Amino acid sequence: MNQNHREAMADVRDMYMAHTMFRREFSLLPQLVRDVAPGDARRAEVVGAHAEMLCAILHLHHEGEDLMLWPRLKERGGAEAEAIVPTMERQHHAIEEAHAAVVALLPGWRRTGRGGDHLADAFEHLRAALIEHMALEEAEILPLAQRHITASEWMELGEHGMSEAPKKQLPLAFGLVMYEGDPDVIKAVLAHAPLPARLLMPLIAPRLYASHAKRVHGTATPPRIGAGAH
Repeated sequence: MNQNHREAMADVRDMYMAHTMFRREFSLLPQLVRDVAPGDARRAEVVGAHAEMLCAILHLHHEGEDLMLWPRLKERGGAEAEAIVPTMERQHHAIEEAHAAVVALLPGWRRTGRGGDHLADAFEHLRAALIEHMALEEAEILPLAQRHITASEWMELGEHGMSEAPKKQLPLAFGLVMYEGDPDVIKAVLAHAPLPARLLMPLIAPRLYASHAKRVHGTATPPRIGAGAH
């Protein structure tokens, strides 16, 4: 039991929303890369910039868990945490290795539009590792977090990503998550934001994502891959 049991505990619904975004965008990436004609550097730059943004968001997301979630669960979660957190850490390591392979290939492809098959294969590998990890995290970790992590501690995970990400990218990043997001969860997340963000983000973020998706995916309404059960 968390020693701060009198405090409100984590509302983990935003994690499912983030996972839905990762499932959608990383599942679409391999074919996006393959669809770029060899040598089409202009199109490769559009897709490559999108891929770079997603990789950066994923890295910060997992870095926050490494720094703030796993240690607290290991401290408070007893045998349940001891049984699953090491697996989460190993999966993060595997994802980071797959991420590093992508990051190594991405700049050259963005510049020349050549080598797309190797990059697409690397994204397939990253996607598979990520999908496996998120399913296990939803099944095992999020129920633990609801019992052992306070609401304020949970908010630190999101604050870590926002503090490290480029500020001009935040509205688009929120639009990525809002696209398939539960309106009630979006409202709950924004409840803690400054008033201008609470008022403007629901208007600006979806429009930014629609414009971005049109440029990247060719449609303002890319396929909805779907979330895990929650």
